[in-house]
Amino acid sequence: MLSIKDLNVNYGGIKALRGISLDVPDGKVVTLIGANGAGKSTTLRTISGLVKAESGSIMWNNEELIGKPIDAIVTSGIAMVPEGRRVFADLTVLENLKIGAYLRKDKEQIEKDIQWVYDLFPRLKERSWQYAGTLSGGEQQMLAVGRALMSKPKLIMMDEPSLGLAPLVVQDIFKIIRTINEQGVTVLLVEQNANMALKVADLAYVLETGTITMTGTGAELLANPKVREAYLGKSN
Repeated sequence: MLSIKDLNVNYGGIKALRGISLDVPDGKVVTLIGANGAGKSTTLRTISGLVKAESGSIMWNNEELIGKPIDAIVTSGIAMVPEGRRVFADLTVLENLKIGAYLRKDKEQIEKDIQWVYDLFPRLKERSWQYAGTLSGGEQQMLAVGRALMSKPKLIMMDEPSLGLAPLVVQDIFKIIRTINEQGVTVLLVEQNANMALKVADLAYVLETGTITMTGTGAELLANPKVREAYLGKSN
């Protein structure tokens, strides 16, 4: 389980996170929703060690993550799918997947996990020797998720996985999120598509200007009038 307590993060004098506390229970899908600039991506980047916390605690299976190097955080079982996909455009699909396993030594199991990713994303198997930069946006997002899965994470964090994708592709991505979770991976999801995110979430938090203002199950927040007006549109 991931447990964040009183986390404060400053960016050049601006308070990005103001004492937030949240839990990500094992085996669940947890989502953070909020407007641009609310601090959602900052939260993920602080957990993964890319951003330094001012104060507070990030406990992962009873170990403090704050102050740990990024590779130690990945090795502990946390992987991140960054916003904007960030695949290696000049490498093939297969090479991108292998980079996801760069900290692993179990070569035989790596080969099995490549097949597992191909089972999850048949389109990646079809394009295994294609350069990642020539893939469509949806295929690149699948590759970014597959690459993160190659580190064998217990927790996968996804930053805006639906951003810039066509509605049908977005549905595919959310089906994959469910499948990954059903196969035993805990998911922490940051997403501006609040409707889709809340439908898939077991637990959800609303983040506004660095502060958590609401929490509940995905269904509870989906039905909450304030959430519907702010993030789902009044007509939904």
